[in-house]
Order: sequence, then C-alpha cells, then structure tokens
Amino acid sequence: MFSYLDEKMRAQFEADGLLISLDPMGAVVDANDPGALLSLLGPVPIPRHIAGAEVRLDWYPFVSRTEFSVVEDATRRGGAAAVQALLRSSMSVNSIFALPGLRHAKAPLIRVHSCCLTGDVFGSRRCDCGPQLEHAFEQILEAGSGAVVYMSGHEGRGIGLWAKAATYLLQDAGHDTYQANAALELPPDSRDFRDAAVVLRYLLRGRSLRLLSNNPDKGWQLEQHGQPVSEMVPLIVGVSEHNLRYLRAKRNAGHLIPDDV
Repeated sequence: MFSYLDEKMRAQFEADGLLISLDPMGAVVDANDPGALLSLLGPVPIPRHIAGAEVRLDWYPFVSRTEFSVVEDATRRGGAAAVQALLRSSMSVNSIFALPGLRHAKAPLIRVHSCCLTGDVFGSRRCDCGPQLEHAFEQILEAGSGAVVYMSGHEGRGIGLWAKAATYLLQDAGHDTYQANAALELPPDSRDFRDAAVVLRYLLRGRSLRLLSNNPDKGWQLEQHGQPVSEMVPLIVGVSEHNLRYLRAKRNAGHLIPDDV
C-alpha cells in the first residue's frame, strides 16, 4: 500500500538509471526538483505466457511524486507509527508492461487499462474488462510492439471497489452503470489519464501511438496531456448475456461499440 525505498537503495537505483523522476512534460528531472510529478522504476523483466508463447515484458511501475514524498517524509518523521497509518490509506502504483524495444517503436499499439479486480482477477462476466486485458496482450504481441498501461486507481471508473460493489446491487435493481454511480452521488467517470500520458511521452519521446480502446475520452485525455494518438483501434471482446446492458450503456455514453452488440 505504500512505496518507500531505503535512502541507500534509492540512491543506487538512481545511479543505475533504474529510478527516475519525470516532470509533467515527460522530461527527466532531478529527484529533488519541485516540478517532479512522477517517479518511474525499472524496467523490471517479467516473463509471462501470451497466446501460448513465453514472452519477456519490461515492467515500469510509476507513482505520483506527491504521494511518494508524503510516504518518505512520514517515514522519516514518524517511524513505524506513520508507516502503519499510511498502510491504512490508498496509494496508487500504476504500471506499464511493455514488449522490449518500446522506446524505439514507431506507432506502437498501447492499451491503457483501468483496474478491474472483479474482471481482471476473478473473471467476472458482468463487464468485458478481463477479456479486454488478455486480448490486449495478444494483440500487442501480434503487432510486434506496444504495451499495456495498467491504472490501478481506476476501479469502477474511479469510485473504488467498495462503491463499485454497491453500484452492482443498484444495477441489479434496474439502474444502468452510469445511473448507479449517480444514485450514490458519485461522478459517472472520474478517471484521470494524465500520469499515463506523462510516462508514455517519456518512453515514446513524443512519437504517436495507436490506442487500443473503444473510449474516445482516453485518446482525448492523452492528447490533452501531450501524448499524440494516431489511431483508435477497437477492442470488442468478452461480450456475453451478462454484460450486454453494461456495454450498451457505454455505447450510449459515447464509446465506440457496434450497434449489433
């Protein structure tokens, strides 16, 4: 739940180029620069199977420097008690899982995927998130270059797992996925893709990407934060009787989902 690194180890990672700080433009800055926005660690080699083949991925976890500095300051000042308090809070550590060579790829295929514990981990069919995540890795491998950006703080389009569970009960009572959020006096979609755009700007050095998504807002947000998007590539998978209402509500909200779904 927190991202603290021992001072000596942090200095070693920085000296080895494995821990860097990025400003809002995706440029590398000094760790003590007041304009630093994110800390990026890696790449960490991750072997996994994709479509039956063993593939090595480069994992880059990244975290907001505001939260990072709060953790470090509290640890120095408050010791174990402060760490325990922070363990009870939430700190989003997002990730990029990239095919090697991403930094030199032209127009790589990128999936910016919002965390969905129920779908991604437990295989729930109430949404299409789990199949989208798995298929994204397969399409990226087939394309030859790309990455999945996994946004861990985006559960339930930003409302969190507990509230998401409540919205499921409301959906079973007749609300659609957006109406259920409103019934809880929560925004229909509070996700922010700025951090993803910043890290992608750093890794791609300003080159454009192809975005694997049905959601035009993702592409718009990436471009608003300086990451060019040359193409929206649809990702229609995992459709079932259990998520038709969900998908149709997303289509009504502007997602690029075919009329025959």
